[in-house]
Amino acid sequence: MSGRGEVFLVGTGPGDPDLLTVKALRLIREAEVVLYDNLVSDEIMALVPATAERIYVGKKRADHAMRQEAINELLVSLAHMGRRVLRLKAGDPFVFGRGGEEIETLGASGVRFEVVPGITAALGAASYAGIPLTHRDHAQSCVFVTGNTQDGALNVDWAAIVRPRQTVVIYMGFQNLDELCRELVSHGLAPSTPAAMVQQATTASQRVVCADLATLAARAHEAGLKPPTLIIVGEVVRLRDRLKWFEAHQAAGAGAGREG
Repeated sequence: MSGRGEVFLVGTGPGDPDLLTVKALRLIREAEVVLYDNLVSDEIMALVPATAERIYVGKKRADHAMRQEAINELLVSLAHMGRRVLRLKAGDPFVFGRGGEEIETLGASGVRFEVVPGITAALGAASYAGIPLTHRDHAQSCVFVTGNTQDGALNVDWAAIVRPRQTVVIYMGFQNLDELCRELVSHGLAPSTPAAMVQQATTASQRVVCADLATLAARAHEAGLKPPTLIIVGEVVRLRDRLKWFEAHQAAGAGAGREG
């Protein structure tokens, strides 16, 4: 592999800078050039040295600052120039973060790289919302799926996710929330199945709406929730009323968020 440069693919977690790993924080403080995504929080970007070059490569729905292929090529180009490149991704690079695609290109181009995992959104949202993803009385398994459409259709293995005693966590499902809820019901889940949507998890702007599959879309719309959000479906959502510790911290002055 080339010794001229190196790329560090770093997961920044769901938003709260206190949830960065020690290694992630060290690499951020040592950054020379930073490629960062849309969902990397302002608080985390504030930790980047003022001397570092910053390149925004974020993606929003139908609004991509740079194509994924172009990002891959830029990482290679910068490394071949001898740069020490920090690639910041929200959550974890290997959970719906296209990290695998990026390091495939780096490896094929002879670029040295390291991957630093981060707390993925499902873990951060569930913990801060007080919704355990597994619980011996309610759920013995958990599955992560994406709610994005591909060629206009949801590419979901419905039979695999509507199993009993299983928690379903849906990333990027905001735009298709109505359809997701309908499909889960049509493939076997009861309309009364508890469900929650968490907005801006782990941050002071976190909001949580709890309902069931029959009413979640309407409740989320009424509450005015906006991306980034994450959906949790399953019996474990019933535990939130007893376990919502983050709101207690906020009420005590530890945060400024509000409950939806």
